[in-house]
Amino acid sequence: MHLAEMAVLRSVPAAGVFLALTRRCPLSCAHCSTESAMDGAEHAERPFRRLVASFTRQEHPEFIAMSGGEALLRPRLVRDLADSARLSGTRSYLLSGLYFARDGHAVPAALRAAISAVDHLAVSLDRFHEREVGRRAAFRALHEIRSWGPQVSVQITGDGGEDPYVADLVREVRAEFADQVPMLVVPLRPVGRARALDGPAAGPRVRRAAPAPCEMAAWPLVTYDGTVLTCCNDDLAAAARPPHLVLGHADQDPWPVLRRRHLDRPLARAVRMFGPRYAKARFGSGAAASGYCDVCVTLHRDRGLGERVAGYLDSPAGPAMESAVRGLAERHGPYGFARRHGIARYSELVTLGWEGRER
Repeated sequence: MHLAEMAVLRSVPAAGVFLALTRRCPLSCAHCSTESAMDGAEHAERPFRRLVASFTRQEHPEFIAMSGGEALLRPRLVRDLADSARLSGTRSYLLSGLYFARDGHAVPAALRAAISAVDHLAVSLDRFHEREVGRRAAFRALHEIRSWGPQVSVQITGDGGEDPYVADLVREVRAEFADQVPMLVVPLRPVGRARALDGPAAGPRVRRAAPAPCEMAAWPLVTYDGTVLTCCNDDLAAAARPPHLVLGHADQDPWPVLRRRHLDRPLARAVRMFGPRYAKARFGSGAAASGYCDVCVTLHRDRGLGERVAGYLDSPAGPAMESAVRGLAERHGPYGFARRHGIARYSELVTLGWEGRER
């Protein structure tokens, strides 16, 4: 499974689901968005297992995306979820920091079995990870993993399009793997431990309530304790847990139920269609908070907002607008999401080695 295949569907609601399997991690990366550590939260496996077991051939996401923390601290769970998902036709993606590559020893059998079970392994590699796992050690591990079967990619975090470190790393990855390993290059954002760093890129600032659809609300997130959220921004949504973003719990609600809630809830649809600021400005009352995500987690406090949004969505204009927004998001294929949410100059790297590459 190539990275581009996920990028094509990243803006399609419920095409995938994120599984945050643990908040534990043996690395101490200074930019960790989830502030993970070895004493981080780790809950029972059952909610994740029950949710994936509820997928059917008739109703399943295209992808599960497993991460943490370091998901490979739970290798048996990773392997079992990948195997279970495959029975329904769902493919699996795993993001890892390659902590096991630090000492140069052979990969333990349990980790090899887990990695071999997934369809795609993405590895984090940037100036912060290199302080924990060296570049050459990461390259050696990737060469070995590619021989086991899963396709691989590299996720790089940088300070922007002119960051010389990123340019150097991109050149080296391309040379090392002969342009057969795709990359997603994203900007450093002030979330998690990165808030303490000097000068992380905050991304575009919305100065007025213009339409700005939120693709972070496209794929649900199952948090560490099994709570299922519409939004995958666990730095904010998982902490605030506003009722309009909480879909249910993976230990109690099967995928068809969660998917229907995700697709049908008026406020979630408005956020995906217009973005939270414009949704509040158009259908709500009172001034919107300054931050894009800050507005979103407070939408439920605007009395009557949900009913007004639902009225619009039930009109002929609502579905037509949703279809138009989705069409715009999908127009540029795998490059679109990488341009909008990554560093644009590197967006075409998501298709390296892809046989289905657009020509």
